[in-house]
Amino acid sequence: MSTRNSKRLGLGPWALGLLLLSSVLTAQSAQKPDRRVVRVSAERFAFTPSEITVAVGEEIELRVKSDDTSHGFRIVGTETDVAIPKRGQGETVVVFKAPAAGKFEFECSRMCGAGHSYMRGVIVAKESK
Repeated sequence: MSTRNSKRLGLGPWALGLLLLSSVLTAQSAQKPDRRVVRVSAERFAFTPSEITVAVGEEIELRVKSDDTSHGFRIVGTETDVAIPKRGQGETVVVFKAPAAGKFEFECSRMCGAGHSYMRGVIVAKESK
C-alpha cells in the first residue's frame, strides 16, 4: 500500500471521532436549558452584586466565588445552603427560579468574621410585562 493511501485511511477514524464529538456536544447543549448567568463575589462581609433582579419564572445560574475566605450562600426560605470555597479554590453554582413576585433574601451561612451578620443580599422577582 502506498503512503498516500495509508494517509487517507488514517483520516477516516479521525473524521469519525470528530463527527461523534460534535454529535455529543450538540446533544449536551440541547439538554442544557438557556439561563442567565449572574456572577456573585463574596468578600469582607458583602456580596457583589447585593441585589439581583429577575422575572418571575426566570431560571438563573448564580456563580458564586469568594475573594477572601470561606463563606456560605443561603437563600432564606429555600433549601439552598451551599459552601463557597476560599479565594482561588473555585466557585459554587446555584440555580434559582423565582416561583412568584417578591423578594428572596440571601445571606452568608458560614461564620466568616465580625461582620458576618451584615453579609446579605436580595433577589427581586418581578412580573414580566
